[in-house]
Amino acid sequence: MQAQVIAAVLLLPFALAFLYAAFHEFRRYKSEGRANYGLVYNEETGTTHVTGIEEGEDGFDPGDFDPNDYNDPEINSTADDPGEAEDADPEDSRKNA
Repeated sequence: MQAQVIAAVLLLPFALAFLYAAFHEFRRYKSEGRANYGLVYNEETGTTHVTGIEEGEDGFDPGDFDPNDYNDPEINSTADDPGEAEDADPEDSRKNA
């Protein structure tokens, strides 16, 4: 197989994905008008993603982010008894007592 054919086969899926995204964005632009995209912070998961934001709303500024403000639910979940594991069977502790 020629090098040009191999290159075309490798690049074709990316070109099609780009064309699909451009067509989708063009259709959105025609129906909704100009969009304002920005970085948005999700407080539940502690992650950011790019999405459309409202006209008067500001995007997320990574410079203002303090990682100490994020409350990880896995770290903050504690057992009822500090010496007891979360998945321990309560009947097992009665047998040992």
